[in-house]
Order: sequence, then structure tokens, then C-alpha cells
Amino acid sequence: MVTELKGRKVMVIGLGKTGVAAARFLVERGASTVLTDERPVARLGEALGNLVCRFELKPHAPESLVGVDLVVPSPGVPPTNAILKAAAERGIPVMSEVELAFRFLKNPMIAVTGTNGKTTTVTLLGQVLAGSGKRVFVGGNIGDPLIGYVNGPQEEDLVVVEVSSFQLLYTELFRPRVAVLLNTTTDHIDYHGSFGEYRAAKERIFMNQGPGDLAVLNADEKYSASLAKRVRADVRFFSSKVKATPGMFLNGRELRLVESEEEESYAVDIVRIPGAHNIENVMAVIIAARFCGVSREAVIRTVGEFKGISHRIEFAGEKGGVAFYDDSKGTNVGAVMRALESFDRPVILLLGGRDKGGDFESLTNLIRERVKEVVIFGEARDVIRRKIDGCTKTCLASTLGEAVRVAYSHAMRGDVVLLSPGCSSFDEFSDYAERGKTFQEVVKGL
Repeated sequence: MVTELKGRKVMVIGLGKTGVAAARFLVERGASTVLTDERPVARLGEALGNLVCRFELKPHAPESLVGVDLVVPSPGVPPTNAILKAAAERGIPVMSEVELAFRFLKNPMIAVTGTNGKTTTVTLLGQVLAGSGKRVFVGGNIGDPLIGYVNGPQEEDLVVVEVSSFQLLYTELFRPRVAVLLNTTTDHIDYHGSFGEYRAAKERIFMNQGPGDLAVLNADEKYSASLAKRVRADVRFFSSKVKATPGMFLNGRELRLVESEEEESYAVDIVRIPGAHNIENVMAVIIAARFCGVSREAVIRTVGEFKGISHRIEFAGEKGGVAFYDDSKGTNVGAVMRALESFDRPVILLLGGRDKGGDFESLTNLIRERVKEVVIFGEARDVIRRKIDGCTKTCLASTLGEAVRVAYSHAMRGDVVLLSPGCSSFDEFSDYAERGKTFQEVVKGL
């Protein structure tokens, strides 16, 4: 499983948190490490932080590939990147950080992917496993990179990781003991080129699984039936619409888990976080947790205590009878749909940021039904306005702060102001968390 790195020349593209962790890992294993980033070399000191090791800093250009044996791109570096394209043309292997980390991983891994719900599912699953007495590392695309974990003693019983389509695209041997695909809706088309390519990247999570491994699929997606026939792992489904067996499904006010001739029941009321989509996330958690030996009682206890994650339909306060909710993590159209479906009160929706090729036209029917006004802000405001034009009242704002103030000035007692932007945050903020914090600060200052 271990990849020999000593003496090999490895390039890391992108010096964010994951890139720096990968660089430290490579240097400590004797690799000749080359680091590159779109930022000028002179400005990379802050990004490298306390990385004290021997490496080369190279300009962000294909010429820097001379003598390189392996390329490790950070999550989010698109296939259209000039260095990645040049590496492909020259036959230089490209390996994602999670693929590299997996080759040094000693512990069983549960990996979760999907367009929406990954962070909630991974966080809750980690808490359920820990609540049953297991030692658990939780990270990957959230929190600490997996490559940083394998650089340590690896003393945990289980590893639970969130993995993105970006990371899965460059995998070869990556094999989770349990793999979960929550859902796929249109997202990152600017990166993958088409929905088909995006979906194919997600499905790579099952590529190397075999009998005895577990694959968890959403029975409500039309792609799942054909995927289940191709997967070699043992398959379990979850569904909020049909009787999914073997697996788990919503049956009135209970969740039924069916395993061969055995059945278990869980009250829907144990799910404290809002939204029908979170019932689906919880079903995936229960299937994975029971597979890992967690008792039914421990599952019920921890799920009942879970209050959700920051910036995911998070209550941000109330002013003058108007409730504010922070769904800054809702960076795609599917997430916006799920957020809107969580409310039965009139909604003023805040949409905007940097567009990723989102299918905003698909929101129009739901907006007509549930939204009294849309305030569109940021870089994508004109694009979004054209795509949803005519379905409800709309107005434009340059910044998120302006959008919040406009929404509040138009709101009435009993309304909900919902930030569910459907876009990335990078036009105005460093990430969705900074955007969410700014939203909450503006709300407090109203």
C-alpha cells in the first residue's frame, strides 16, 4: 500500500491548508518537493506558515514541471489548470491528496461524498461513533486534511472523511470500508465541464470496493439503480419516498431499517435539525453506524443531541419579528432548494456570490411557491436575475451587507430572511464561513 517517496520529485499545486499539509508530509518522507501557487512566489510566506522544511518554490507555470515525477493538486485546482494539462501531456502521474494519504492509512475509513449534506453527515457520524466509545478521526474536506492525519501516530479506531468530486477525480487505489454517496445535483460544472463528468467523479468513491465493504446509495436518485449493479460492495439504500430494501426508509413518523429478516425502528422525532433532507442524512448515518457496530441506543442518544453545523440553515437571530437564517454553506442550487423546503413561512431569499454554472432556472417553481422576494447580490447578480426573471419580485445589491439591509427593510413580521446563496463566496469572501459570519454580524447590527 505504501508509495515510495524518497528521492522522487513531487510537485504540490496550491498552498492552502491541504497543500501545506501535503508538502510537510512529502518532505518528511524524503521527497524532493516542489511547491507552486497562483500567487507570486514573493507572497507565499504567509501561506506556508510554520512549514519548516526543505522545498523549492516554483513559478505557477508548466515549465516548473521539469524533472517532476508526481503531481499532487490541492482540492479545487481545475483540470483546465495549465500545469495539470501539461502533466497529462507529458505522462506525469497526478494524485489527489486523499489518494496519497490513503496509501499510508492504517485504519478503516468511512468516506462520504455528495453535492449536499456531506459536512452534516460526516460531523454527525463522527459524533455517533465517538459517543459509542470508538476513537475517531473526522476530517478530509472539512477540518484537518487526511494527509495530515496519516503523518501522525494514527491511533484511532476509525477514520471518517468528507471527500469532494475534486479529490475523487484523481484517485486510483482509494478504497473506503464504507462509502456513502448522498446525492448529486448540478454543481461545479465550471470545474468538471458537464453534469455527467461531475457524477462520474463522485461515483469513483466506490471504484475499488469489494464484497464485505459497504456502499450506501440514495434510492430516490434515478442513477442509483444502475450504479448499484456496477458496485461490487454490499449495497444499502436510503429513501424518503420509497420502501428501500435492504436499507432504510421513511415510513410515516418512523424510520425503518431493514437488514435481511431483521428490522429496526427509529422515531423521526429524534432528528432535531430542520429540513427533510436532514432526515435522509440521518438515515445514511444510521446505516453506516450500525454497520460499524454502534448500538441502536447509542445512535438514538447522539442523533437526538445533534443540533447541526454552523452556516447550514443556522438560526442567526430575530429582529422585529423577522427571523434570519444563515445557510452560507448552501453554495449550489440543490442546497438552495433544500433550504427553501425547510420553511413554511414567507421567505425573502438572498442569492448571489460567484457563479459556478448553477442551474438557477430550476429554482423558479419553488421560488414562486415559497419566496416573496429575492435579493440578488455579488458578482453573479446580473446572471442570476436573468435566469429567474419574472418568478417573483427581485432587486439587486452589490454586497452581502447591502443585501441583508435591503431584505430587512422589505420584510414584515413573521417573514424569514434566508441567506442561501447558491454560489461560491470568492467574489467577496475567503470562504463560506467568513460569508456566514459576516451575515450574522450584519444581522446583529440591524
